[in-house]
Amino acid sequence: MPIGSHQSAAAGTDVWLTPPALLAALGGAESFDLDPCAPLDRPWDMARQHYTIADNGLARPWHGRVWLNPPYSNNVIGRWMGRMAEHAHGIALIFARTETQVFHECVWRAADALLFMEGRLHFHDAAGTRAKANAGAPSVFCAYGADDADRLAASGIPGAFVPLRLRSLIFGFASVGSWVDEVLKVMQRAGAAVRLDDLYRALAENPKSERNPNWKAKVRQTLQRGPFEPLGEGVWQVAEGRLL
Repeated sequence: MPIGSHQSAAAGTDVWLTPPALLAALGGAESFDLDPCAPLDRPWDMARQHYTIADNGLARPWHGRVWLNPPYSNNVIGRWMGRMAEHAHGIALIFARTETQVFHECVWRAADALLFMEGRLHFHDAAGTRAKANAGAPSVFCAYGADDADRLAASGIPGAFVPLRLRSLIFGFASVGSWVDEVLKVMQRAGAAVRLDDLYRALAENPKSERNPNWKAKVRQTLQRGPFEPLGEGVWQVAEGRLL
């Protein structure tokens, strides 16, 4: 069974690599714990740990935040995407074949958010050289889990972001929102500017913090990228013009 990042019969190879700039936009290789279908030889890492064809990633346990750019062949992609839907933590990059059974079962019904890329992606070959031709079809990032939906939304990758999970009050049950939502909730309760230390205390037992060992860094990143502004000495408020 071929293991690779992308398939192209016309190109005569099964191994095409994700451009490193895209990985960087999603947090970088160090932010992913596992790439379960990495090529044997690679000019850059996709995650902290890699399974290759020698390991048979479908038969090995998956852990942590997964980066998945699976083989695109029709006879295997369903197995990889099914495993990703079951693992439910990480980001997958596949063709946007939204009408297929695999997409309906493993993406529409299982993912938390999508990012349909603008234009067509140019992958890189096993030596790291950018392909002359584009991938031949539109690509989509599929985020599994609220944290990865947040990362996808904040990535800056050109395209259309589509959330698939409602993160608000519905039928009397409260769900956890994005990091921006959760920080806004704290500021709304305070009714005033908030010190960073007070934010940490308020968010320490939040489900998002419990899932993310680097949650304090995520809070700081949210303050810098979200609708907030610093007042100095570690004090933050909602940016002018954004109502609480």
